[in-house]
Amino acid sequence: MVNYNQDKTKLVNSVFSKVHNNYDLMNDLISLGVHRLWKRNLIKWMNPQPGNQIIDVAAGTGDLAKMISQKNDNRNNFFCVEPNKEMFDTGKNKLKSFTNIKWYLNPAEKLPFEENTFDFYTISYGIRNVTDINQCLKEAYRVLKPGGRFFCLEFSKVENEILNFLYKKYSKLIPFIGKIVVGSEEPYEYLITSIDKFYSQNELVRLLETNKFSNIEFRNLSNGISAIHSGWKI
Repeated sequence: MVNYNQDKTKLVNSVFSKVHNNYDLMNDLISLGVHRLWKRNLIKWMNPQPGNQIIDVAAGTGDLAKMISQKNDNRNNFFCVEPNKEMFDTGKNKLKSFTNIKWYLNPAEKLPFEENTFDFYTISYGIRNVTDINQCLKEAYRVLKPGGRFFCLEFSKVENEILNFLYKKYSKLIPFIGKIVVGSEEPYEYLITSIDKFYSQNELVRLLETNKFSNIEFRNLSNGISAIHSGWKI
């Protein structure tokens, strides 16, 4: 069993180093492909336009960046930031044909960009893994332009009691699926623990308010299995 309380930076880095080769496959398997629909919901609400400067933090293998870029015929300047070297290499290689997408090996808490740079900041299933969420949000606010918008897609709290019961039961199977596909249960034990310990929808709203964001909203997906949070830099 994963010791969630050990140094989180080292733990998360170890987790993603183990899963990078099968990361996309496992996402499809454990969500039954629904994570792609959730990301399309994010993009629809975001409604990025050609020419927008977009930063995607904790970019993983770049699937969200690819989806957004393709929506606008690759006419966005995209900056993918990923802290794990193996995931970074996998994503950069996977999207090497996208000349509008640049990659940066950096943590969410220390972004290598000047303030007031981006029209949109996205983080998809990554904010739960950062070591210092307040510093992550401070950096998000700093690099957004005035009038820029923050979007976070993350696992959240299920509102329907029956669905929540079934979801918890299913979650217990995920480490076994991980052992078959990836060869290790540990990364997916961490996944389940980190989801359980993460903020509720309203707690994340208050955290965004604390870090200066305005006009904060959230939308539940699949009764709260995931949620999209939005906030503005004004």
